[in-house]
Amino acid sequence: MLSVQGLGLHHSGNYLFQNVNFTIKKDDKIGLVGKNGAGKSTLLKMLSGEISFYEGNVVPEGNITIGFLKQDLDFVKGRTVWNETMQAFEQINAWKNELEEVNHQMTVRTDYESDSYTDLINKMTELNDLLMHHDAYNLEGDMEKVLFGLGFKADDFQKITDEFSGGWRMRIELAKLLLQKNDIMLLDEPTNHLDMESIIWLENFLKDYPGAIVLVSHDKQFMTAVCNRTFDINNRKVDDYKANYSKYLVMREDRREKLIQAKKNQDAEIKQMEDNINKFRASATKASFAQSLIKKLDKIERIEVDNEDVSKFNIRFVQSVVPGKVIFEAENLGKSYGEKKIFDNVDFMVQRGDRIALLGQNGQGKTTLAKILAGDIKDYSGSWNLGHNVNIGYFAQNQEEVLTPNKTVQEEAEDAATEETRPRVRDLLGSFLFQGEAVNKKTKVLSGGERNRLALCKLLLRPFNTLIMDEPTNHLDIQSKEIIKLALQKFEGTLIVISHDREFLQGLCDKIYEFRDGKMKEFLGDINEYLEYRQKESIREISAEKAKLHGEEAKVEVKVKKEEKTSGNGNEQSTPGSISKEQKNIQNKLKKVEEQIAELENDIEKFEASFTKENPSEETLEKYNKTKENLDLALQEWEYLGTQLE
Repeated sequence: MLSVQGLGLHHSGNYLFQNVNFTIKKDDKIGLVGKNGAGKSTLLKMLSGEISFYEGNVVPEGNITIGFLKQDLDFVKGRTVWNETMQAFEQINAWKNELEEVNHQMTVRTDYESDSYTDLINKMTELNDLLMHHDAYNLEGDMEKVLFGLGFKADDFQKITDEFSGGWRMRIELAKLLLQKNDIMLLDEPTNHLDMESIIWLENFLKDYPGAIVLVSHDKQFMTAVCNRTFDINNRKVDDYKANYSKYLVMREDRREKLIQAKKNQDAEIKQMEDNINKFRASATKASFAQSLIKKLDKIERIEVDNEDVSKFNIRFVQSVVPGKVIFEAENLGKSYGEKKIFDNVDFMVQRGDRIALLGQNGQGKTTLAKILAGDIKDYSGSWNLGHNVNIGYFAQNQEEVLTPNKTVQEEAEDAATEETRPRVRDLLGSFLFQGEAVNKKTKVLSGGERNRLALCKLLLRPFNTLIMDEPTNHLDIQSKEIIKLALQKFEGTLIVISHDREFLQGLCDKIYEFRDGKMKEFLGDINEYLEYRQKESIREISAEKAKLHGEEAKVEVKVKKEEKTSGNGNEQSTPGSISKEQKNIQNKLKKVEEQIAELENDIEKFEASFTKENPSEETLEKYNKTKENLDLALQEWEYLGTQLE
């Protein structure tokens, strides 16, 4: 579909890429990995045509279409969510408008026998055929599916896009791209503005996408699930691994060990050459030989090996005094902005040593609660108390607000340090990849990832016994995320963290506070148990939203009222709170289907675990696909029984 030949790009006097070659085929799902600054986003822009000043060629095959998820939004003010999403179908909309005009002409004209009228009939037939061929009359169902999947509710469809935050508007832009069904789709951090449920939905959507995908993401679990090929961008080149992310890690480690050995051999060769140059340089008879060695030495392409071992970064959060048993206690806590209620009637108690994840859709109140507990928001309803000897370390989501623009990286870190930790400042900055001249950068010129790393470093320089962390992994590369996760796992205090990164939360939190529809609900269990529960709930909720959108809610109410009126007329009397024999049967069927779903999901997990160890046979793949089909059927039956029970 697309061929890259001898690709090269200069950046700040140096090559970002040099002599890069690869081909993208129809079913490729490619993950781009590499450290921040390696050139992942730049490569996407080159493939999309947004950057054209490069060496080599990017050659598309035929008339393929390429879609690119950009971070800059260009919405027309005043459009509804539905109308803005419809802009995805530019050509189809043009055909519809043209057909509308043709139909109008056919209605008002009376020269039925003329050639021009015959041309109108032919044009109408042609346009109808085009619209049928492109499935234009089923677009609304596709739009509903994608918008619901990305977290929108039926009530949102007719709201003006101006009312939504940048994150939600980015979801609309993503929805438009998904609906276009381009031959190649380029995605730069598509999960950045998504909550966990939407990330899982997008993951499943992309796995079944009929075209090619090139994806940049720092979400390891998302990359492993979606991609079947991995491009590792490092040292000005692109290493192509024909494997998903998990398999790539194993293959890369094997390649890295060979690279380390090759570097040792090269270093020995270089040292020998340098010794010979020094030995013969002063000799009149050997001077020309020394010069030839110098030229040869200059032409050697030095082997570089990135240090990927995060275990050597033995960083720890400094523990302060031991606090009381209760860290936070809240009663009827609520927060509104004007008439907009964020949440209310929230009760909870956080005890010493709790490790809690705050989860839920964006805008439901997770960050608001974090700010209340950190003392940044003073205006709220209800009450909450801070426990005895509680020292809070707070990582804010918006780091521009907590860094001093004109201070250097080192000055910012030194200001956060205590007398005991000040000697460790340079070492800690180095652990967060601020080395050499990087410590003299002004904070105002730092990238998003650099700001986050500096803020995390500052937290490590002061003693705390309670950490509140709002999206600490945003903009961080995979290595930096692993460093901070290791430090948090070693932290012996109380942890409250907001994150949509499933892999990051695994093994980190054992309790969930879920924010939904203005309420907060406590879920005792880890992230994997919560996701199993949430998957079942999401199916039920999307089904209810579809019913609401198509006016089926009213029909259900009428049916229920009718049953209530007739329930006392037969032999069986119905009392409030009782359930009929039919409902009991449905409940029993529902329970059996839920057990079947659990078994099928367990079987699929076993299959996928085996795939990471060895390539599956055709027979195994057939069984795996059959199991997935059975799971889809079971989920459909579960959804149907759930609506029957309601």
